[in-house]
Amino acid sequence: MGYVQKTKSILKCVLCIPIMLCAFYFLSPSLRLLIGYLPMDKCSLESAKMLSLDNSVDASLDLWSRPDVQTCTSWKAPIIWEGMFDPDFYDRMHKIEGSSVALTVFAVGRYLDAYLKNFLNSSEHHFMVGLPVTYYMFTDVPEKVPDIKLRPQRSIKVIKVEKSSRWQDISMMRMKTISDVIESDIRHHCTHVFCFDVDQVFTGRFGSEALGDSVALLHAHYYHLPQKLFTYDRNPKSKAYMQTGDFYYHAAIFGGSWKSVKALTEACYQSIMEDKQNNVEALWHDESHLNKYLWLHKPSKVLSPEYCWDTSIGYRSDIRVTRLLWAPKHYDTLRTP
Repeated sequence: MGYVQKTKSILKCVLCIPIMLCAFYFLSPSLRLLIGYLPMDKCSLESAKMLSLDNSVDASLDLWSRPDVQTCTSWKAPIIWEGMFDPDFYDRMHKIEGSSVALTVFAVGRYLDAYLKNFLNSSEHHFMVGLPVTYYMFTDVPEKVPDIKLRPQRSIKVIKVEKSSRWQDISMMRMKTISDVIESDIRHHCTHVFCFDVDQVFTGRFGSEALGDSVALLHAHYYHLPQKLFTYDRNPKSKAYMQTGDFYYHAAIFGGSWKSVKALTEACYQSIMEDKQNNVEALWHDESHLNKYLWLHKPSKVLSPEYCWDTSIGYRSDIRVTRLLWAPKHYDTLRTP
Protein backbone atom coordinates (compact mmCIF):
# COMPACT_ATOMS: atom_id res chain seq x y z
CA MET A 1 0.00 0.00 0.00
CA GLY A 2 2.90 2.33 0.85
CA TYR A 3 4.38 1.83 -2.62
CA VAL A 4 1.04 2.68 -4.28
CA GLN A 5 0.64 5.84 -2.22
CA LYS A 6 4.21 6.89 -2.99
CA THR A 7 3.64 6.33 -6.72
CA LYS A 8 0.46 8.40 -6.62
CA SER A 9 2.30 11.22 -4.86
CA ILE A 10 5.05 11.23 -7.47
CA LEU A 11 2.50 11.30 -10.30
CA LYS A 12 0.69 14.25 -8.71
CA CYS A 13 3.97 16.16 -8.50
CA VAL A 14 4.77 15.42 -12.13
CA LEU A 15 1.31 16.56 -13.23
CA CYS A 16 1.72 19.80 -11.28
CA ILE A 17 5.01 20.80 -12.95
CA PRO A 18 3.43 22.41 -16.08
CA ILE A 19 0.97 24.31 -13.88
CA MET A 20 3.75 25.57 -11.60
CA LEU A 21 5.86 26.69 -14.55
CA CYS A 22 2.90 28.50 -16.10
CA ALA A 23 2.15 30.18 -12.76
CA PHE A 24 5.74 31.45 -12.73
CA TYR A 25 5.26 32.67 -16.31
CA PHE A 26 2.13 34.66 -15.40
CA LEU A 27 3.84 36.22 -12.38
CA SER A 28 7.06 37.21 -14.20
CA PRO A 29 6.84 40.08 -16.74
CA SER A 30 10.48 39.62 -17.76
CA LEU A 31 9.89 35.94 -18.53
CA ARG A 32 6.81 36.80 -20.63
CA LEU A 33 8.98 39.22 -22.63
CA LEU A 34 11.65 36.58 -23.26
CA ILE A 35 9.02 33.98 -24.24
CA GLY A 36 8.00 36.29 -27.10
CA TYR A 37 11.38 35.66 -28.75
CA LEU A 38 10.86 31.90 -28.98
CA PRO A 39 10.27 31.10 -32.68
CA MET A 40 7.03 29.60 -33.87
CA ASP A 41 6.85 26.74 -36.35
CA LYS A 42 6.65 27.79 -39.99
CA CYS A 43 4.02 27.02 -42.59
CA SER A 44 5.16 24.27 -44.94
CA LEU A 45 2.88 25.28 -47.82
CA GLU A 46 4.01 27.33 -50.79
CA SER A 47 0.67 29.04 -51.31
CA ALA A 48 -2.86 29.26 -49.92
CA LYS A 49 -4.13 27.18 -52.83
CA MET A 50 -2.58 24.19 -51.05
CA LEU A 51 -4.74 24.74 -47.95
CA SER A 52 -7.63 22.44 -47.12
CA LEU A 53 -10.16 25.10 -48.03
CA ASP A 54 -13.69 25.20 -46.64
CA ASN A 55 -14.28 28.49 -48.49
CA SER A 56 -12.76 29.52 -51.81
CA VAL A 57 -12.04 33.04 -50.56
CA ASP A 58 -9.29 31.63 -48.30
CA ALA A 59 -7.27 30.79 -51.42
CA SER A 60 -6.51 34.53 -51.58
CA LEU A 61 -4.53 34.43 -48.30
CA ASP A 62 -0.87 35.39 -48.54
CA LEU A 63 0.78 32.80 -46.28
CA TRP A 64 4.25 34.27 -46.72
CA SER A 65 3.39 37.90 -46.00
CA ARG A 66 4.12 37.02 -42.35
CA PRO A 67 7.39 35.04 -42.24
CA ASP A 68 7.72 35.90 -38.54
CA VAL A 69 4.83 33.66 -37.47
CA GLN A 70 3.13 30.34 -38.24
CA THR A 71 0.47 30.91 -40.88
CA CYS A 72 -0.85 27.37 -41.39
CA THR A 73 -1.27 24.19 -39.39
CA SER A 74 0.04 20.71 -40.06
CA TRP A 75 -3.44 19.74 -41.31
CA LYS A 76 -3.41 22.64 -43.82
CA ALA A 77 -5.74 25.04 -42.04
CA PRO A 78 -4.87 28.76 -42.19
CA ILE A 79 -3.81 30.74 -39.10
CA ILE A 80 -5.04 34.30 -39.65
CA TRP A 81 -2.69 37.22 -38.97
CA GLU A 82 -2.72 40.87 -39.96
CA GLY A 83 -1.26 41.35 -43.44
CA MET A 84 -2.37 37.98 -44.83
CA PHE A 85 -5.73 39.04 -46.26
CA ASP A 86 -7.56 41.73 -48.20
CA PRO A 87 -10.43 42.79 -45.90
CA ASP A 88 -12.50 44.38 -48.67
CA PHE A 89 -12.28 41.26 -50.83
CA TYR A 90 -13.34 39.05 -47.92
CA ASP A 91 -16.31 41.29 -47.13
CA ARG A 92 -17.47 41.38 -50.77
CA MET A 93 -17.29 37.61 -51.11
CA HIS A 94 -19.16 36.92 -47.89
CA LYS A 95 -21.88 39.41 -48.83
CA ILE A 96 -22.27 37.64 -52.18
CA GLU A 97 -22.45 34.28 -50.38
CA GLY A 98 -25.08 35.61 -47.98
CA SER A 99 -23.10 35.00 -44.78
CA SER A 100 -24.82 36.00 -41.55
CA VAL A 101 -23.53 35.69 -38.01
CA ALA A 102 -24.99 34.88 -34.60
CA LEU A 103 -22.95 36.22 -31.69
CA THR A 104 -23.61 34.50 -28.37
CA VAL A 105 -22.51 36.03 -25.08
CA PHE A 106 -23.37 35.35 -21.44
CA ALA A 107 -23.73 38.25 -18.97
CA VAL A 108 -24.78 36.70 -15.69
CA GLY A 109 -24.68 38.23 -12.22
CA ARG A 110 -22.24 41.10 -11.79
CA TYR A 111 -20.69 40.50 -15.21
CA LEU A 112 -23.63 42.28 -16.83
CA ASP A 113 -23.03 45.60 -15.09
CA ALA A 114 -19.26 45.34 -15.32
CA TYR A 115 -18.78 44.42 -18.97
CA LEU A 116 -21.82 44.09 -21.21
CA LYS A 117 -22.33 47.70 -22.35
CA ASN A 118 -18.71 48.16 -23.43
CA PHE A 119 -18.72 44.75 -25.12
CA LEU A 120 -21.82 45.53 -27.18
CA ASN A 121 -20.89 49.10 -28.08
CA SER A 122 -17.41 48.08 -29.21
CA SER A 123 -18.83 45.15 -31.17
CA GLU A 124 -21.06 47.51 -33.12
CA HIS A 125 -17.94 49.36 -34.29
CA HIS A 126 -15.75 46.37 -35.13
CA PHE A 127 -17.47 42.95 -35.30
CA MET A 128 -18.49 41.72 -38.78
CA VAL A 129 -19.32 45.24 -39.93
CA GLY A 130 -21.43 45.11 -43.09
CA LEU A 131 -22.82 41.62 -42.45
CA PRO A 132 -26.14 40.70 -40.80
CA VAL A 133 -25.48 40.02 -37.09
CA THR A 134 -27.85 38.80 -34.39
CA TYR A 135 -26.75 39.06 -30.77
CA TYR A 136 -27.98 36.27 -28.53
CA MET A 137 -27.78 37.70 -25.02
CA PHE A 138 -27.99 35.17 -22.19
CA THR A 139 -28.60 36.79 -18.82
CA ASP A 140 -30.39 36.27 -15.52
CA VAL A 141 -31.74 39.87 -15.54
CA PRO A 142 -33.05 40.67 -19.04
CA GLU A 143 -34.40 44.06 -17.96
CA LYS A 144 -30.84 45.27 -17.30
CA VAL A 145 -29.52 44.62 -20.82
CA PRO A 146 -28.41 48.07 -22.08
CA ASP A 147 -30.25 49.71 -24.95
CA ILE A 148 -27.64 50.43 -27.62
CA LYS A 149 -27.92 51.84 -31.11
CA LEU A 150 -27.49 49.05 -33.67
CA ARG A 151 -26.24 49.21 -37.23
CA PRO A 152 -28.57 48.19 -40.08
CA GLN A 153 -29.19 44.42 -40.38
CA ARG A 154 -28.33 43.87 -36.73
CA SER A 155 -30.59 42.85 -33.85
CA ILE A 156 -30.52 41.59 -30.26
CA LYS A 157 -32.38 38.62 -28.80
CA VAL A 158 -32.36 38.43 -25.02
CA ILE A 159 -32.72 34.98 -23.46
CA LYS A 160 -33.15 34.49 -19.73
CA VAL A 161 -30.99 31.89 -18.01
CA GLU A 162 -30.76 30.87 -14.39
CA LYS A 163 -27.81 32.07 -12.35
CA SER A 164 -25.66 29.26 -11.00
CA SER A 165 -24.08 29.47 -7.56
CA ARG A 166 -20.61 28.79 -9.03
CA TRP A 167 -19.07 30.70 -11.92
CA GLN A 168 -17.50 27.44 -13.10
CA ASP A 169 -20.97 25.99 -13.64
CA ILE A 170 -22.05 29.06 -15.63
CA SER A 171 -18.97 28.63 -17.81
CA MET A 172 -19.50 24.91 -18.39
CA MET A 173 -23.28 24.90 -18.77
CA ARG A 174 -23.16 27.51 -21.53
CA MET A 175 -22.29 24.64 -23.87
CA LYS A 176 -25.75 23.12 -23.50
CA THR A 177 -27.47 26.52 -23.69
CA ILE A 178 -25.70 27.42 -26.94
CA SER A 179 -26.47 24.02 -28.46
CA ASP A 180 -30.15 24.37 -27.56
CA VAL A 181 -30.52 27.86 -29.04
CA ILE A 182 -28.73 26.82 -32.24
CA GLU A 183 -31.28 24.04 -32.66
CA SER A 184 -34.32 26.17 -31.80
CA ASP A 185 -33.41 29.47 -33.46
CA ILE A 186 -29.94 30.22 -34.86
CA ARG A 187 -29.87 27.54 -37.54
CA HIS A 188 -32.98 29.05 -39.13
CA HIS A 189 -31.49 32.54 -39.43
CA CYS A 190 -27.67 32.51 -39.48
CA THR A 191 -24.95 30.71 -41.42
CA HIS A 192 -22.27 31.12 -38.74
CA VAL A 193 -21.99 31.36 -34.95
CA PHE A 194 -19.33 33.03 -32.78
CA CYS A 195 -19.30 32.50 -29.02
CA PHE A 196 -17.63 35.12 -26.81
CA ASP A 197 -16.85 35.77 -23.17
CA VAL A 198 -18.31 39.11 -22.14
CA ASP A 199 -15.23 40.47 -20.30
CA GLN A 200 -13.60 41.68 -23.52
CA VAL A 201 -13.60 44.85 -25.64
CA PHE A 202 -13.30 45.09 -29.44
CA THR A 203 -10.58 47.51 -30.51
CA GLY A 204 -10.12 46.71 -34.21
CA ARG A 205 -11.62 44.91 -37.15
CA PHE A 206 -12.95 41.44 -36.30
CA GLY A 207 -14.31 40.69 -39.74
CA SER A 208 -15.35 38.11 -42.28
CA GLU A 209 -11.79 36.79 -42.62
CA ALA A 210 -12.50 35.01 -39.31
CA LEU A 211 -15.43 33.05 -40.71
CA GLY A 212 -14.96 29.35 -41.39
CA ASP A 213 -16.53 25.96 -40.83
CA SER A 214 -14.75 25.43 -37.49
CA VAL A 215 -12.81 28.31 -35.93
CA ALA A 216 -10.48 28.21 -32.92
CA LEU A 217 -8.31 30.85 -31.26
CA LEU A 218 -4.65 30.59 -30.18
CA HIS A 219 -4.41 31.53 -26.51
CA ALA A 220 -2.37 34.72 -26.12
CA HIS A 221 -0.38 33.36 -23.18
CA TYR A 222 0.57 30.05 -24.80
CA TYR A 223 1.24 30.54 -28.51
CA HIS A 224 5.02 30.92 -28.04
CA LEU A 225 5.36 28.33 -25.29
CA PRO A 226 6.60 24.78 -25.91
CA GLN A 227 3.82 22.22 -25.95
CA LYS A 228 5.06 20.59 -22.74
CA LEU A 229 3.93 23.69 -20.87
CA PHE A 230 0.38 23.69 -22.27
CA THR A 231 -2.01 23.21 -19.37
CA TYR A 232 -4.15 20.48 -20.86
CA ASP A 233 -6.10 18.41 -18.37
CA ARG A 234 -3.68 15.67 -17.27
CA ASN A 235 -6.18 13.78 -15.12
CA PRO A 236 -6.91 10.40 -16.77
CA LYS A 237 -10.27 10.30 -14.95
CA SER A 238 -11.54 13.33 -16.88
CA LYS A 239 -13.05 13.19 -20.37
CA ALA A 240 -10.88 16.25 -21.11
CA TYR A 241 -7.68 14.28 -20.46
CA MET A 242 -4.93 14.94 -23.00
CA GLN A 243 -1.35 13.72 -23.17
CA THR A 244 -0.52 15.81 -26.23
CA GLY A 245 -2.19 18.23 -28.62
CA ASP A 246 -1.66 20.70 -31.46
CA PHE A 247 -2.07 24.14 -29.87
CA TYR A 248 -3.60 25.54 -26.72
CA TYR A 249 -6.93 27.14 -27.64
CA HIS A 250 -8.71 29.88 -25.72
CA ALA A 251 -12.38 29.26 -24.93
CA ALA A 252 -13.05 33.02 -24.79
CA ILE A 253 -13.79 32.77 -28.53
CA PHE A 254 -14.82 29.87 -30.73
CA GLY A 255 -17.06 29.67 -33.75
CA GLY A 256 -17.85 28.30 -37.17
CA SER A 257 -20.85 27.17 -39.15
CA TRP A 258 -23.92 26.55 -37.00
CA LYS A 259 -23.61 22.80 -37.63
CA SER A 260 -20.00 22.67 -36.44
CA VAL A 261 -20.62 24.82 -33.36
CA LYS A 262 -23.63 22.70 -32.45
CA ALA A 263 -21.52 19.54 -32.73
CA LEU A 264 -18.76 21.07 -30.57
CA THR A 265 -21.07 22.37 -27.84
CA GLU A 266 -23.04 19.11 -27.69
CA ALA A 267 -19.86 17.03 -27.38
CA CYS A 268 -18.36 19.30 -24.70
CA TYR A 269 -21.59 19.26 -22.72
CA GLN A 270 -21.76 15.47 -22.82
CA SER A 271 -18.14 15.23 -21.63
CA ILE A 272 -18.79 17.72 -18.83
CA MET A 273 -21.82 15.72 -17.66
CA GLU A 274 -19.88 12.46 -17.72
CA ASP A 275 -17.23 14.10 -15.55
CA LYS A 276 -19.90 15.31 -13.14
CA GLN A 277 -21.30 11.80 -12.82
CA ASN A 278 -17.79 10.63 -11.91
CA ASN A 279 -17.21 13.53 -9.47
CA VAL A 280 -14.51 14.99 -11.72
CA GLU A 281 -14.02 18.59 -12.84
CA ALA A 282 -11.61 19.41 -15.66
CA LEU A 283 -8.68 21.67 -14.83
CA TRP A 284 -9.87 24.66 -16.89
CA HIS A 285 -13.53 23.61 -17.01
CA ASP A 286 -15.14 24.08 -20.46
CA GLU A 287 -11.83 25.25 -21.96
CA SER A 288 -10.23 21.89 -21.17
CA HIS A 289 -13.09 20.08 -22.89
CA LEU A 290 -12.92 22.47 -25.85
CA ASN A 291 -9.20 21.73 -26.28
CA LYS A 292 -9.86 18.00 -26.22
CA TYR A 293 -12.61 18.31 -28.83
CA LEU A 294 -10.50 20.48 -31.15
CA TRP A 295 -7.61 18.07 -30.90
CA LEU A 296 -9.87 15.21 -32.04
CA HIS A 297 -11.77 17.37 -34.56
CA LYS A 298 -9.27 19.77 -36.11
CA PRO A 299 -10.52 23.33 -36.73
CA SER A 300 -10.61 24.46 -40.35
CA LYS A 301 -9.39 27.94 -39.41
CA VAL A 302 -7.30 29.22 -36.50
CA LEU A 303 -7.23 32.83 -35.34
CA SER A 304 -3.99 34.40 -34.14
CA PRO A 305 -3.79 36.04 -30.68
CA GLU A 306 -4.44 39.38 -32.41
CA TYR A 307 -8.09 38.35 -32.15
CA CYS A 308 -7.97 38.22 -28.34
CA TRP A 309 -4.97 39.91 -26.74
CA ASP A 310 -3.98 40.51 -23.13
CA THR A 311 -2.03 43.75 -22.75
CA SER A 312 -0.44 42.51 -19.52
CA ILE A 313 1.79 40.28 -21.68
CA GLY A 314 3.62 43.38 -22.84
CA TYR A 315 5.11 44.19 -26.24
CA ARG A 316 5.25 41.47 -28.89
CA SER A 317 6.54 42.39 -32.35
CA ASP A 318 4.30 39.79 -34.01
CA ILE A 319 1.12 41.42 -32.66
CA ARG A 320 0.72 44.16 -35.27
CA VAL A 321 -2.91 44.94 -34.42
CA THR A 322 -5.22 44.14 -31.54
CA ARG A 323 -8.76 43.28 -32.53
CA LEU A 324 -10.16 42.29 -29.15
CA LEU A 325 -8.65 42.98 -25.73
CA TRP A 326 -9.12 41.31 -22.39
CA ALA A 327 -10.97 43.74 -20.15
CA PRO A 328 -9.58 44.31 -16.64
CA LYS A 329 -10.48 41.31 -14.47
CA HIS A 330 -12.01 41.81 -11.03
CA TYR A 331 -12.56 38.20 -10.08
CA ASP A 332 -12.41 38.92 -6.34
CA THR A 333 -15.68 40.85 -6.56
CA LEU A 334 -17.32 39.45 -9.70
CA ARG A 335 -17.05 35.78 -8.75
CA THR A 336 -18.39 36.14 -5.23
CA PRO A 337 -22.04 35.18 -4.54
